Amino acid sequence: MRMVDIISRKRNGESLSIDEIEFFINGYMEDEIPDYQVSALMMAIYYKGMSEEETAHLTNSMVQSGEIIDLSSIEGHKVDKHSTGGVGDKTTFIVGPLAAAAGLPVAKMSGRGLGHTGGTIDKLEAIPGLQVEISNEDFMKQVNDIKLSVVGQTGDLAPADKKLYALRDVTATVDSIPLIASSVMSKKIASGADSIVLDVKTGSGAFMKTIEDARELAKRMVEIGNKLGRNTTAVISNMDQPLGFEIGNANEIKEAVQVLQGEKIADLRELSIELVSHMTILANVYSDVETAKKELAKLLDNGQAFEVFKQFIKAQHGDTSVIDDLTKLPSAEFQLEVEAPKEGYVSEIEAEKIGLAAMHLGAGRQTKDDSIDHAAGITLQKKIGDYVKKGEVIVELHSNSNNMESSKKLCLEAITISETKPEKSPMIYEIITE
Repeated sequence: MRMVDIISRKRNGESLSIDEIEFFINGYMEDEIPDYQVSALMMAIYYKGMSEEETAHLTNSMVQSGEIIDLSSIEGHKVDKHSTGGVGDKTTFIVGPLAAAAGLPVAKMSGRGLGHTGGTIDKLEAIPGLQVEISNEDFMKQVNDIKLSVVGQTGDLAPADKKLYALRDVTATVDSIPLIASSVMSKKIASGADSIVLDVKTGSGAFMKTIEDARELAKRMVEIGNKLGRNTTAVISNMDQPLGFEIGNANEIKEAVQVLQGEKIADLRELSIELVSHMTILANVYSDVETAKKELAKLLDNGQAFEVFKQFIKAQHGDTSVIDDLTKLPSAEFQLEVEAPKEGYVSEIEAEKIGLAAMHLGAGRQTKDDSIDHAAGITLQKKIGDYVKKGEVIVELHSNSNNMESSKKLCLEAITISETKPEKSPMIYEIITE
C-alpha cells in the first residue's frame, strides 16, 4: 500500500477502505508518512468529502491511536456532553450537577481554551484550591460516590487527532465537516461514556454560522457515534448572542451557580435542562423529554443540583465557601461601563466580537502560552429584544488593566440598536437522533 495511491483515490472522489485509513493514520503516527503527503490528503478530503462509513473508520482509527478510558468500574449508564463552543457557554457547570442529581454518573474530561475565554478546566480553576488533575482511581471513586467528576483531558486521548489538527490548522483544511466530526467524536468516544449528547451551536458566535452547516455537522457526528456503539443525540442551539449574561471565567462560574440556586436566567436554564433531558432519555431514566424537563426543573429549584455541585467542589479540594458567597470569587481591579449610543431595541449582538473583547481584557488566550486572568470578563446588561435609553449601561467590562478602550470599541460594534423590536429566535432549533 502506498500513500500516493491513497491521495490519488481520494483526489478522484473515491472512497477509502478501512485498511487504507488505518495505514495512513498508523504511518503518520509512526512518522513513516511525511506531513506533505498527509497535507495533500487533508486537502483532497476537504474538496471531495468522506462518506459516512469513511468518517466512522477515520474516527475509530484516531480513537485506537491512543488511550481508551475504561469506565466499567463506574456503576450506571455513563453519559457525556460536548459543546462545539460558543461565547458565554458555561453549561457544563449546570449540566454535570443536574445530570448527577437525576442519578446519572458523569465522568467528564475537559480541556483548556484557546480563544475568547478559557476552557472548562480554566474556568473551574477560578475556584481557589480546586484540583483538575486527579488519579484515575480517585476519578472513578468520586463518580461512584457523588455521580460527578470533571478533570483535565489526558494527552493520550486520540493523539492522532491532535497531530492531524495541528496540520489542518496550517493548511487551511480545518473547515471540513468530516474532519471536524471525526476530530470531536474521536475524543468523546475515547473518553469511555456509554452515550453522548452534543450541543451543536449555530449563529454569530459559533463555528457553524448557519443552521444548514450545523445540521450537517450534527448529523455526521450522530452517525459516527451510533456506528461506533455510542447512542448519540445532537441538540442544535442558538449562538446568535452570548449565552447568559456573563463572559469570562470566574464570572461564568458565578452565573452557573446562580442558575443552580434556582435563578431564572432564561436561555442558560433552558439549554441546560434541554441537554440533560436528552442525557436522561439515552440512559432510560425517563421515557419522554417533556417529563424529563419537568423533573429536572424541580431538581434545580429544590437545590439538589446545587448540593451536588458543592459536593463536587469539595471532593476536588476546592474552597466551597466561594460557592456560598460568590463575592469571594476572583474580581477585577477595574470596571468600565459601556453606555448605549442611542435609544431603541437591542436587535443584534455579534457574539464573536463580544468574545474577542473578553479576550482583550485577559479572559482568554491568543496563543497557547498565554496566561488566563480569571477575574477578567464582560457582563451584559441587555440582551436581544431589550429596550434601552441613550446613555443607559448596556455592558460592563472587568479587567486588571485600566486600558479597556479596544474592548469597549468591539462591544459597541457588536451591539446594534434599532427602532423596532426584533422577533425572538428560539433557543433550540432542532434535535438530531439519527
